[in-house]
Amino acid sequence: MARLADYFVVIGYDLDKRGGCCSELGQGCILQRFPEKDWEDSPFPQGIELFCQPSGWQVVPEQQPASFFVAVLTDINSDRHYCACFTFWECLDNPQKADGSRADEADEEADVVQPARVFAPKSLVLVSQLDYTEVFRNCLGLIYTVHVDDLSVPLETVIGNLLTCVIPLAGGSQRTITLGAGDRQVIQTPISDSLPVSGCSVAQLFRQLGIVNVLYLFCAALTEHKILFLSSSYQRLTDACRGLLAIMFPLKYSFTYVPILPGKLLEVLSTPTPFIIGVNSFFRSETQELLDVIIADLDGGTVTIPECVHISLLPEPLLQQTQTALSMVRAATLPLHKTWVSFLTLS
Repeated sequence: MARLADYFVVIGYDLDKRGGCCSELGQGCILQRFPEKDWEDSPFPQGIELFCQPSGWQVVPEQQPASFFVAVLTDINSDRHYCACFTFWECLDNPQKADGSRADEADEEADVVQPARVFAPKSLVLVSQLDYTEVFRNCLGLIYTVHVDDLSVPLETVIGNLLTCVIPLAGGSQRTITLGAGDRQVIQTPISDSLPVSGCSVAQLFRQLGIVNVLYLFCAALTEHKILFLSSSYQRLTDACRGLLAIMFPLKYSFTYVPILPGKLLEVLSTPTPFIIGVNSFFRSETQELLDVIIADLDGGTVTIPECVHISLLPEPLLQQTQTALSMVRAATLPLHKTWVSFLTLS
């Protein structure tokens, strides 16, 4: 048995270190965390604030829609921690309005009208050693609903039920859980804890990049090259990295694995060791000088391989057979049992 969630954290915009205007980046800070003491088998991840807002903590003049994604952190023991992040936006007094007396003369001459109120991000974060994306999405969405709709159920009860919920690691059984707010969720455990839980991430990866490009990435990962995913969607980055690792099974990727890399940590891309990393396409210009990094653009459906990088593909006729089998599966022209026969033949 294992805990469904190790920690529940509320992270908000640090009002004491906020920028002077909407274009300036501020900082995030932990407002609350439960439990307050670390688990011995799962230390609290440091620097989690950076991963909640990978592009930086910033106020905006208009309210943004709520968003959800899962970041993956790796601790010193190479154990992965899944940080599910649900972000919504709260109204604040504009700091530039409040500090109007300190505005410089250039701003006064420009006569720029500043909004009286701005919106700052606040994140509800669930940290777990288990990978249940949809369950985490539902749990955080429920907590947010209880908070904003002021339901009769105490938030303490919902969070307490979440942190005390335990489920089997494997076995293929179904477990029904509730957080005590009239909700009910069914968790399907994997048959074996050694099998990757990929969901639809593998299929999405092939749809976004195509069979040939995915095979290039597959061979690049096996031959220890640097792979960088770009996308404007954080969840798309996580799913693509998860999908690439899934098709490598039963091999286990042992190098740097960061599906969502915060903008403040982009220097990691200059490391000499192999990696699989995802970065928001907002930072595309800062990746142009990476001469030994294979860049996969999930939004554009392209894979760019530098001239100095040579990828050893599968030998023929295995490569052509693999492409043909994958094409038939993607086009759904094979019954399920024949699909498995094809893959078993290739192996």
